[in-house]
Amino acid sequence: MKYVISLLIFSFLIVNCNQVDSSAKENPYKSPEKPVVKSLVDSIKYKNEIYRLDTLFNSLYKLNILNANILVAKGKDIIYQKSFGYAVKEKNKPLTDSSIFQLASVSKVITSIGVLLLYEQGKLKLDKLVCDIFPDFPYKKITVKHLLTHRSGIPNYAYFCDEFLKDEKKQLSNQDIFDVIVKYQPKNYLKEDVRFNYSNTNYALLALIIEKISGKSYSDFLQQELFTPLGMKHTNTLINVDFMSDNLTFGYTTSFKPVANDRYDGIVGDKGIYTTTHDLFLLSAALYQHKLLSAETQSMAYSPYSPEKKLSNYGLGWRMKNMNEVDKEVFHNGWWHGYRTAFHRRLNDSLTIIVLSNKLNKSVYATWRIYAAIDGPKAAILSEEKRNEDE
Repeated sequence: MKYVISLLIFSFLIVNCNQVDSSAKENPYKSPEKPVVKSLVDSIKYKNEIYRLDTLFNSLYKLNILNANILVAKGKDIIYQKSFGYAVKEKNKPLTDSSIFQLASVSKVITSIGVLLLYEQGKLKLDKLVCDIFPDFPYKKITVKHLLTHRSGIPNYAYFCDEFLKDEKKQLSNQDIFDVIVKYQPKNYLKEDVRFNYSNTNYALLALIIEKISGKSYSDFLQQELFTPLGMKHTNTLINVDFMSDNLTFGYTTSFKPVANDRYDGIVGDKGIYTTTHDLFLLSAALYQHKLLSAETQSMAYSPYSPEKKLSNYGLGWRMKNMNEVDKEVFHNGWWHGYRTAFHRRLNDSLTIIVLSNKLNKSVYATWRIYAAIDGPKAAILSEEKRNEDE
């Protein structure tokens, strides 16, 4: 009898082991680790690149169209890091390497990484229906992947909240956005997976999904699973930002007038992450060194999902250009309340370009100039119209 019971228990264990998610078994989850990086490397090696970058940024600053922190790196080496302009104009307080900026829509990259960490942990499948996570969610065919790729068809929350929530003094949260969707079921622009339609609502919902699946707040999850392991000591989500910090910047208009807050400031996932150029470089380096996400998961993130888009595309939280794999560029830009941000990565040579600005100016997005400065006079410089892309 004991033998029969033992055999049954053993058989039960074997059956259950075989039911474990195959992706988790084939690719066991590895916790993020701090990447290996170097501070400003030997200037002799990169003297030509540094000269051209200095010439570019100094000329833009003299024309009064640059107020930003810049970081350029190859692999683990920072080859250029400088500050131009003011952190707080009213106090004539200059920007420094420690200055902290609102990332605006570059936050979407970090939200997508949070989702992909849950995917690698075997806790979330990307083809999972959102209504299986939140039963009240009214759009029954939208998946997590549709949100990540901006193919859900859901409109931007600012439009339908303006229609249904008339109290403009009320500070809104992600939960408020979700409640409006459930109660009023605003009409979608498109059916799911018809075509790309950029919408901040997608990433506000992904922040809620991170909370639901992880059992932690969006802020705590990112802090524990991403920022702390990577050594991003100066990075926080909105709720944990020290607004009295000497390193915090103010956001300004093009004429250096402070930008007022509004009721959408409290929504995160689509924006709401504050950081420095160096901390953001740590994230980029960790990706290049596969200390954050596996090569397989990154390949999936950097794949195009909108075939109707020809010159550029969108992956899982990343925009992309140059699909030929030789000089493929993955990136995201952002703007919010005086902040303009650009986070660009060229995969073939592990190049990282970070421009964080606290003054509205679209020249931040003209990163083709930076590529030209790095690659030198023999580079094939594309026109500004082709290279420049909004958020």
